[in-house]
Amino acid sequence: MNPLDGERVLLGVTGGIAAYKSVQLARLLVQAGATVKVVMTESARRFVGELSFQAVTGQPVVHDLYGADAADGMAHIDLTRWAGHFIVAPATAHLLARTAHGLADDLLTNLLLAWEGRLILAPAMNRAMWQHPATQANVRLLQERGVVVAGPGRGDLACGETGEGRMLEPETLADYIRPSIEPALQGRHVLITAGPTVEAIDPVRYLSNRSSGRMGYALARAARDAGAAVTLISGPTHLQAPAEITTLSVQSAEDMHEAVMQALPCDVFIGAAAVADYRLPEPAPQKLKKSSDTLALNLVRNPDIIHAVAQSGQAGFVVGFAAETRQVETHARDKLARKGLDMIVANPVDGKDTGFDVDYNQGLIIDTQRSIALEPQPKWRMARKIIEAIAERLKTGE
Repeated sequence: MNPLDGERVLLGVTGGIAAYKSVQLARLLVQAGATVKVVMTESARRFVGELSFQAVTGQPVVHDLYGADAADGMAHIDLTRWAGHFIVAPATAHLLARTAHGLADDLLTNLLLAWEGRLILAPAMNRAMWQHPATQANVRLLQERGVVVAGPGRGDLACGETGEGRMLEPETLADYIRPSIEPALQGRHVLITAGPTVEAIDPVRYLSNRSSGRMGYALARAARDAGAAVTLISGPTHLQAPAEITTLSVQSAEDMHEAVMQALPCDVFIGAAAVADYRLPEPAPQKLKKSSDTLALNLVRNPDIIHAVAQSGQAGFVVGFAAETRQVETHARDKLARKGLDMIVANPVDGKDTGFDVDYNQGLIIDTQRSIALEPQPKWRMARKIIEAIAERLKTGE
């Protein structure tokens, strides 16, 4: 099973140098389980060949409104009825203008006019073209109609300039395609912490742990896909910020505590971060030099973030995590009661295949009424099950 199993994606490609990146976007969507059909404009076919898309999707590319692509003359209707998602990447300034003003003179723009679902446009163009008042007016008009404008990013452009106008990377754009699941958290604000914290010893050394942040990021995506407005507060990771989620980056436990308290109130708080329990009162201002065979560090307690949230009265439902190496359920139940949580996820971290810094996890969802076992599985799937359990509790009000 993959995150996008059963999803059907229509990928529009227009004529820009960034079109070569769309082959990778198609590949990523297929790897995630989606069926992808590609629609190219005539200008797009000048930048990248149809065979490249056909090779990665296993589907024929369509481009002609009146030719063999439209045997019954209804390709623009048939494809929109088939698809569950529609993304155009790259979306040129010309495509943005035609879409904003309802012009339909080729297959892709006919599809856009006939499409009734969520539409994602990924702009890519020269920085001056992006900043032009006409383009900005078109973008505002599209956004007012509910179109998702993904990007553009800032960086080196094909013209040799640097600035805003670069198409977002395929990995980022793929994250805009959401699985079709029940919007069980629609209208809720979910606040999530993820990753480790780092506690400075001196300017080059720190105390931390093995958390990669994968579980917390998976939970953020699962909550977003369930309809929630998500704020993710993350310690240092190498992970890409999830699309359409407010992501705040922090370093230390004190930083995370401050960010969390400022982000309240929320309907659901999920403390998935592996927060350091201790820190140095004052890190050394200069690098410590080896002067003896031993080094003693005097540490003080860090703020207890999840306990503070539970006691604040500003979070409707509080979920903690307990990463344990022994007596997993016993320690988790103690933490649930001691910190006044509504639910806790207990996961063993003494193995090599699940837990820290891997893509799989396992454990137990525990609350005062029940315990749900979670067999070893990908973290994205475990995240969905946790979000489903939270949504069920919120629905029943237990």
